[in-house]
Amino acid sequence: MHHVKTENHARSLGAILSDIADELKEFLNTRIQMVKAELHETVTAVSVAIPLGLVALILAATGFLLLTGAIVALVAAAFAGNPYAWVFAFAIVGVVWIAFGGVAAFFAYNEFRSKSMFPKHTVEVLKADKIWLESEARTKYGRVA
Repeated sequence: MHHVKTENHARSLGAILSDIADELKEFLNTRIQMVKAELHETVTAVSVAIPLGLVALILAATGFLLLTGAIVALVAAAFAGNPYAWVFAFAIVGVVWIAFGGVAAFFAYNEFRSKSMFPKHTVEVLKADKIWLESEARTKYGRVA
């Protein structure tokens, strides 16, 4: 039985830490560039969408008020001759709009409750990055404890 002399291929701790730091910097720079690019796209889209959204909101609100006025006039006509016809009409239309608003709020509340508020895709990417980093550390540097 004879001893086989094995060479020590282990790298110094400083070299390993330096490589890890370099890879971490590259990894973080890549992620930062991704976030910057996404934010730039978002800002560009928002700068166009906000003015258009405001115009749409103003026109929709004006149309809603005009249609509400027309509905109130129709209901008031049903109470023709009654001195409180307009009061009844506004009250009836107001109660109907509040009921519709309550139904919409109920559905909106249920939708928010059923969805997670966390950005799922980003969390999944970060989990995958963690797994990748751990496997890279194991394959390149041996098991780090």
